[in-house]
Amino acid sequence: MLHLRLITPAERTDDVVRLIERTVGTTHLVVLRGAARNPAGDVVMCDVAREAGHELLTGLRELGIEQTGSIAVESIDLSLSKRAEKAEEEAPGEGADAVLWEHLADATHEESTLSVTYLAFITLATMIAACGVLLDNAILIVGAMAVGPEFGPLAGLSTALVQRAPRLALRSLTALLVGFALAMAVTVGFSVFMDAVGLFSESKLEAPRPNTSFVYAPDWFSFVVAVLAGAAGTLSLTSAKSGALVGVAISVTTVPAAANAAVALAYGDTRQTWGSTVQLLLNLLGIVLAGTLTLLAQKWFWTRQRERAHRASELA
Repeated sequence: MLHLRLITPAERTDDVVRLIERTVGTTHLVVLRGAARNPAGDVVMCDVAREAGHELLTGLRELGIEQTGSIAVESIDLSLSKRAEKAEEEAPGEGADAVLWEHLADATHEESTLSVTYLAFITLATMIAACGVLLDNAILIVGAMAVGPEFGPLAGLSTALVQRAPRLALRSLTALLVGFALAMAVTVGFSVFMDAVGLFSESKLEAPRPNTSFVYAPDWFSFVVAVLAGAAGTLSLTSAKSGALVGVAISVTTVPAAANAAVALAYGDTRQTWGSTVQLLLNLLGIVLAGTLTLLAQKWFWTRQRERAHRASELA
């Protein structure tokens, strides 16, 4: 269930109440006349089944509530109420399958912002991965994958393509390009420093690395895994099951590929640099493609669900 807290202008409150009452899957409606001070107006609160949340939020935005008042949405972890159970039963579909597009857009907007923290995480992850590929240490590679924040901009790009949001697309693409460019540039310098102090060497780069050689040897399996991970990651975001993102992070080789390309570039190994770059691009393409197709499929599914629900209510 979701909890909505609205601040509405007094002249719009009745319209908002009617919208909530006719939306299937809502309950616990509360109206506090004149309770709001900034902005001035009424406070309206209700609970809504997650699967009906997008429809209600769309209606509220059509009434202009986000412009003249406020819309706040919170997830309810526990609700002991027969009315809440009835609302969830009446709402079409399952809450775990529902896509709350407003929440997805807000989350991907935050994750795809080119911030100092984002740049720090992707740079540190790439440097950790550089140590992993030189030592042929799979544990370090997995750790670097988990630290890397690149799935946020990738999800943001997929969301922007489906929602036709050019600003989000530009922000996400900028975060990806600038983030990886900076991380690889710093890692080149890091590799030169580590070589100077005797911790890195070209012989380690050229030696057989059975645990990490995959990062510069792209094949169709790399693309297939990226597609599967992209679909899983997108589902984890839309269903609010963020724990699955950890598994997604350690399934694709974006950061390790970027790290190996940087180290190989530092030593002038064009073969590994090119192979790792192709591996990186294949993973990025696969994740964005899978994320976009997954969101399109969910959008189509929920449109059909709402249409069937409206037809059923009209016949009733």
